[in-house]
Amino acid sequence: MQANVHRLRAAQAPSDMTADEWRMRCDLAACYRLAAMFDWTDMLATHISARVPGTDDEFLINPYGMLFEEITASSLVKVDQEGNILSPTDYMINPAGFVIHSCIHRARPDVGCVMHLHTREGCAVATQRCGVLPVTQHALVIYDQITYHDFEGPALDPDEQSRLVADLGDKRIMILRNHGTLTAGRTVAEAFVLMYRIERACRMQLAAQSGGQALQPVPQVVIDKSVDLGRRLFSKGGLSPEGEKEWAALLRKLERAGSDYLQ
Repeated sequence: MQANVHRLRAAQAPSDMTADEWRMRCDLAACYRLAAMFDWTDMLATHISARVPGTDDEFLINPYGMLFEEITASSLVKVDQEGNILSPTDYMINPAGFVIHSCIHRARPDVGCVMHLHTREGCAVATQRCGVLPVTQHALVIYDQITYHDFEGPALDPDEQSRLVADLGDKRIMILRNHGTLTAGRTVAEAFVLMYRIERACRMQLAAQSGGQALQPVPQVVIDKSVDLGRRLFSKGGLSPEGEKEWAALLRKLERAGSDYLQ
């Protein structure tokens, strides 16, 4: 019922934008509110962006100055690939957010949403030389999707964009070393659920390491089997296409909480 409310209200686009853009705004605003609900925020730092449907060079991102818990569909800022703000707003955008997100949207037309976080667990594993270890089911089912980008300082230099895109390649999860986590989803739902999976893997890894005991290794044959199963389970035709089932449930969670993100 609640997901139907989301769909009905998302279909009611303002007169100055297309229905597709409004629906994307509603999903992206929901993603921000869910990130706040999951305690994935870093005050005004980090960002989530979504491509404006029907465009190659426009995307939506958070206004720099609003907390994730304050984001609404109408408050999201539309920008182009040059960083020009295309929608009315009293805010600027985070320059680091533009540097990171714009190059991925430009280089990967298959990516509809880019999510970047600085969580405690994600940053901790990003700071470990070993990165994500193949020692838990949480890690193994996404293990072949993980790639790495070395830290070059705060992401304010456009020169870094080519290396960031090259390191991402065709993957959907990236560990920004000494920095945080990033996911690139075909949809907002996919980006969010991929982020949940990598953040959960990082959390489980740190919990295991904190016990002070040697970690139980997983045989390579089991690693390969788990990676293959994860690939098939979360594929478009699999048992749980990445994000589709979870997203409807997550929207119901927001509706039960009485969130006003659809404004």
